[in-house]
Amino acid sequence: MTTVDDPAALTPDRARAAFRDGTVAPTSGWATGFTQTNLIAVPRDWAYDVLLFCQRNPRPCPVLDVTDPGSTSTVLAPGADLSRDLPSYRVWRDGELAEEVGDVSGLWPEDLVAFSIGCSFTFETGLLAAGVPLRHLEQGRNVSMYVTNRQCRPAGRLHGPMVVSMRYIPADRVAEAIRISGAMPAVHGAPVHAGDPADLGIADPGRPDFGDAVEPAAGDVPVFWACGVTPQAALMASRPPFAITHSPGHMFITDHRDSEYRVSV
Repeated sequence: MTTVDDPAALTPDRARAAFRDGTVAPTSGWATGFTQTNLIAVPRDWAYDVLLFCQRNPRPCPVLDVTDPGSTSTVLAPGADLSRDLPSYRVWRDGELAEEVGDVSGLWPEDLVAFSIGCSFTFETGLLAAGVPLRHLEQGRNVSMYVTNRQCRPAGRLHGPMVVSMRYIPADRVAEAIRISGAMPAVHGAPVHAGDPADLGIADPGRPDFGDAVEPAAGDVPVFWACGVTPQAALMASRPPFAITHSPGHMFITDHRDSEYRVSV
């Protein structure tokens, strides 16, 4: 396993090499300035359902690339391997989590179609550059993610609730966080909610459905963004026979810079 002293300073190819070598860690704060993506890969028979689901639900599921059937390559990082270069994967069978592993190259059938979906870690670069604190990074934790009471628009056989990621933001910096993330719609854009978690059906923010619990500082407000784990909630609800996804918070690091997805300032 590769020893990583400063994950933020790594180039994308060195970060991917560390994961391929067995390093397992949430990728928030890794390879600063480079875009990260969520992964969902399904049999070709389900690919149109996923594509339509993403088109109908662009806030949680902004598509950045789609592979040909069986391919593990992506234009987002030429030479990379989607089946080996993420730190952790989830394998799903009939909507149930079957296993969580660091390499799925031996489980990748010839008809599998992979979708790379924008990730909110991408706009964290802009938040940090503006001096907006990110408590999960300060505490060395994965970001908190929750299944909400908001249903996505169904598509074919695929349906399910929206998942959100939450970051505690100082009350006087919330408007700034909204502006910075809102300039990046390809990676979820502006928050879907700020304030009372109960409005999203979240009973206890200290018990996230995915990721880690994060402690707020005095004066912080919980701010919620649509999350690329949403397709995993749809897998659980819709039960396709087979799928591969990233483990929540353990993303694919691309060769593209975050700034490429900023549409305004």
